[in-house]
Amino acid sequence: MMKLLLVAIGGAIGSVTRYLASGFTYRFVSPVFPWGTLAVNLAGSFLIGFLWEMCDRAAVSPNTRTLIFIGFLGGFTTFSSFSLESFNLIRDGEYKMALANVLASNLLGIALVFAGFASARYVHGLFKWGA
Repeated sequence: MMKLLLVAIGGAIGSVTRYLASGFTYRFVSPVFPWGTLAVNLAGSFLIGFLWEMCDRAAVSPNTRTLIFIGFLGGFTTFSSFSLESFNLIRDGEYKMALANVLASNLLGIALVFAGFASARYVHGLFKWGA
């Protein structure tokens, strides 16, 4: 029951954060391309790499990991929104935009997981956090 509560709390915080971050992005760019979703997915990719490595090094408890990874990041990242927006671009005949969205989300997402992981190792080396 505790894990379910942690997922719910983290998911609520992650979902609200996603909503605010995505909306903030659209203040600066055209809504024709799903920039808000792309920005959130890329930020989530970086965060999952960074936080995973930091949690490993700091021996973070399973409950805290559940809150962060399943709850917060599960609510924050928006793969289902990405899929729907890509589908809608294809449906609307915007094939180049759809391809750009799929490639950017996947390739940059993987690159940012690596960047987050490498950044955590660098930060850990500077401050010697955790074990």
